[in-house]
Amino acid sequence: MKKPFSSKRRSTFAAALAAGTAAALPSASARAQRRNPLERPPLGNSPEERRVLAVLDEVYRTQRYLSVPETDGRLLRMLVESIGAKHVVEIGTSTGYSGLWLLIALMKTSGRLTTYEIDRGRHDAARANFERAGVLKLATLVLGDAHAEVAKLKDVVDLAFIDADKEGYLDYLRKLSPLVRPGGLIVAHNMASPPPDPRYVDAVTANAAYDTIFLNMHDAGVGVTLKKR
Repeated sequence: MKKPFSSKRRSTFAAALAAGTAAALPSASARAQRRNPLERPPLGNSPEERRVLAVLDEVYRTQRYLSVPETDGRLLRMLVESIGAKHVVEIGTSTGYSGLWLLIALMKTSGRLTTYEIDRGRHDAARANFERAGVLKLATLVLGDAHAEVAKLKDVVDLAFIDADKEGYLDYLRKLSPLVRPGGLIVAHNMASPPPDPRYVDAVTANAAYDTIFLNMHDAGVGVTLKKR
């Protein structure tokens, strides 16, 4: 979950980015130990995909600040690619880790990502990561308060991914749902930890217009909501 930084926290974050935070983050071996024993690391089937996967690995090791777990990132990629999404909206860019997973899929579907971030340091880090991965041309990065900025969006959305201020999830849902096409998906992070806003959970589970399941609840938790046809 991503929340706005104070100036003090922004300075701390910038210093951590500059110095590198690999020692404080899970190593590749630690990540492998947490994987389901049946899973293996993702494999790229093209030079372009392998380039993004290499940047993803580096971001996970050195900039994984307020980002999704690897398994959730892989889930996002599968959802986007499986529905053939052409336009994905992400609320909460952070340093671009989840965005890179989304962009791997969008490379395959010839789609595009619109992603919103309130903090300039994280916004700039994500832009640099997208550029290094060779996918910046597929992304529109918006700097500002997503509650205000997303209201300007008019385009049809195939999948919306919400991973920002918990108390804002219901507002994001209300603003994005009219744009999500019938048969499209609304995906919400942090449905287990930290605890989600019960108003959001009620909105996506007690409305016959939606069907929602919750995945990876042993970790941060992901809510996947289908906007019914």
